Amino acid sequence: MHTLLDKIFNFLYPLFRDWGMSRNFASYISLIFNIAIMLVLAYGIYYIAKFVLVTLTAIFAQRTKTKFDDYLIHNKTTKYTAYLIPFFFIYKAVPIILDKYEYWELMFGKIVGVYIVLITLWIIRTIFNALRDYLKQKPEYSDKPIDSFVQVIMIVLWIFGVAMIISTLFGMKTGELLAILGTLSAIIILIFRDTILGFVSSVQVAINDMVRIGDWITMDKFGADGDVIEINLTTVKVRNFDNTITTIPTYSLSSDSFQNWRGMQKSNGRRIKRHILIKSSSIRFLNNDDLNHLKRVQLITSYIETRQAEIEKYNETRGIDKSLSLNGRNMTNLGLFRKYVMQYLTDHPGLNKDMHIMCRQLQSTAHGVPLEIYVFSSDKRWANYEYIMSDIFDHIMASVIYFDLEIFELPSQISILDK
Repeated sequence: MHTLLDKIFNFLYPLFRDWGMSRNFASYISLIFNIAIMLVLAYGIYYIAKFVLVTLTAIFAQRTKTKFDDYLIHNKTTKYTAYLIPFFFIYKAVPIILDKYEYWELMFGKIVGVYIVLITLWIIRTIFNALRDYLKQKPEYSDKPIDSFVQVIMIVLWIFGVAMIISTLFGMKTGELLAILGTLSAIIILIFRDTILGFVSSVQVAINDMVRIGDWITMDKFGADGDVIEINLTTVKVRNFDNTITTIPTYSLSSDSFQNWRGMQKSNGRRIKRHILIKSSSIRFLNNDDLNHLKRVQLITSYIETRQAEIEKYNETRGIDKSLSLNGRNMTNLGLFRKYVMQYLTDHPGLNKDMHIMCRQLQSTAHGVPLEIYVFSSDKRWANYEYIMSDIFDHIMASVIYFDLEIFELPSQISILDK
């Protein structure tokens, strides 16, 4: 190739000399013509390379089953590769054209060398972007922080690329330059603090599988409550349920507390944990008339009959004086109501029967006795989950009155003023 370039760019000067031009004039005129020829040839090479690469890649992509080559085309890898080819030609042609102009040969050689390094890095970047897009379409990689890994690789490549550019411009050896950069590591760490923290956090997030794309996370510190849509080196983007976007520093995921709902979404049910407050003054023992009335509640009819027979047998065996309800064993309206709620929850079609089903009494408070429902909804979708939970508590609150119980409510301001 070098011989061919010699023939192309070295025939004009002797020709101009034969035409009777002076040495200097012939040299400058041949230089101008040679630069023009070089630019025309470079453009022609670029046009041909672009046509061949783009066309062949498109044909090849249509005939292959993989989509990776489609992503290469989408990220314009072939287009940038076509830019690189003519600059290799220019890089070889400049020393021949500027053979007698050492200063300009050195300057143009450095400029072309820098451009080749930059366009090479850009081509590598498009390849990694295509690989990123390709892997994101794979189910096994769709929830992985691929953006972070690509950014880390590109940062390392850019560091070496900048080192090569500085070496090319100032004639320094790459090893010497890296040694200088090592001595400036404290300043580099200060400048790239967030990037370094983000890199470390990205590795921790990936290794410990803390967050994946698509996870529902809640982070009160940043007001985030929604699905993770992007994980990169420095930030994590969360689309909240009100369709706003919250940006969280990646290193906050390893330094601060957050809630990941992935476990719930992958489980067999979504927890319902809510309570109502029963007025303690409405809790009492039940007499036979009360029990006979409550036997009409079909869910607990058999339970009342069985339990009532056991209690009467116990009291009779021990000669308990039942003229006072406090003596012996008794049923209470709250205890029977708990049994009713348990039976209602057990029969509810929206709950997972293989998981916990509880109706429990919590520590009494100044506002009454908390009666907590602890169950798991079979349907984990938000709207359906809320409907099931509301349906349960609608029924429970409407059922309280049948057991002669009352739900605690703070008196309104008007009632207080009336008194």
